Amino acid sequence: MTRPLRIAVADDEPDMQDYFRTILPGLGHEVVAVAGDGRELVNSCREHRPDLVITDIKMPDMDGIEAAARIYRDGPVPVILVSAYHDAEFIRRAEADHILAYLVKPIKQADLEPAIALAVRRFEQFQDLRKEATDLKQALEDRKTIEKAKGVLMKKAGLDEANAFRRLQKLASDRNKKLVDVAQMILMAEEAFGA
Repeated sequence: MTRPLRIAVADDEPDMQDYFRTILPGLGHEVVAVAGDGRELVNSCREHRPDLVITDIKMPDMDGIEAAARIYRDGPVPVILVSAYHDAEFIRRAEADHILAYLVKPIKQADLEPAIALAVRRFEQFQDLRKEATDLKQALEDRKTIEKAKGVLMKKAGLDEANAFRRLQKLASDRNKKLVDVAQMILMAEEAFGA
C-alpha cells in the first residue's frame, strides 16, 4: 500500500464526492478537501497543500484539466483525472506531466488503489529526475565559472592550468569557501580591474 496521503478531490456529482469521502479513508488516506468545481478545487489546494489531487474533468466554472494546470503552477502535485468519457480531446489535453493517471467512471476500488500508488511513485521519480537535471545544470555552470577563473589566474599570475587550479583550491580552503564562490570573486575582481 502507498503511504497515507492527504488527498483533495473534485467532482460536481455529490454521489462521487461521497464515494471519495468513503473509499479513500478505507485505503488509508485522508480527504483534506472536497470541491464541486475547478475554481473551488484550486482554492482548496492552495489552502490545504494536498499530496495528491483526484479530479473529474467535466465540471462547471473550470474543468479539471485547467484546474490541475493552475494547481501545478502553485506547486508540483500529482493529479489523477476521472471522467465518464474517454474522449480523445480530453486525453490529449491530459498529457501534461502532472497528470499521472486517467480513470474512466465508474471507478472501482480495485482501479483506484493501484492508480494512486502508481501516480505517486511516478511523480516522485519525475521530481527526482527534475532535481537531478537542475543539479547537473548547476554543476555545469559552476564548472564554467571555475574554468574562467582558472584562465584569469593563468593569464594574470603566469600559472599553468594545474597550478591555477591548485591556487583556486587553496584560496577556497583558506577562506572556508566553495571553489565556485572563490572563482566568482576572482571573476568579479577581474571585471572591476578591467573596467
